[in-house]
Amino acid sequence: MNTDVTDKPAEALGGGLAQHTGFLLARLGRAVTRQYRSALTPTGLRPRQTNALLTLRDEGAMSQQALGATLDIDASNLVVLLNELEGSGLILRRRDPEDRRRHLVEISKRGSKLICEVERASMQIEDAFFADLDADERVTLHDLLARVAQSTGVSPKEVAVDDERACGGGPADID
Repeated sequence: MNTDVTDKPAEALGGGLAQHTGFLLARLGRAVTRQYRSALTPTGLRPRQTNALLTLRDEGAMSQQALGATLDIDASNLVVLLNELEGSGLILRRRDPEDRRRHLVEISKRGSKLICEVERASMQIEDAFFADLDADERVTLHDLLARVAQSTGVSPKEVAVDDERACGGGPADID
């Protein structure tokens, strides 16, 4: 992968918008998004579907309304998304026994297995994308970005992924 990193990374970027951190972050975001989309292709999942499955896996069963709010998706788009996931056997929907008007949504065993495949691919993408950074630099970058995300309201919460709990894989590197 070409990361265009030199001994003097800031100088290698040149002038113009590339000298602004936000612009550089946006460019990097687009680059890593392309890699994630490519990695998701074999699973048949799109990013929004993946996000829904990750949320259900991490948060557990929840109402459709709560899931829509968590994902910031309007009700009509959520129904389309859930229909796709349910049709593929990746989620289960059932009536809430306490309020028959509501539907509860949960990830299926098949959905959990597929998310584990996605997370393994994600680790490979990150290893390649951040290959020029050592472990301490990766932690520092993650911590700085998490702090910016939290202060700007981009990320509603910090999510720690414990790969052993979630996928039966190796040790988790992210706290």
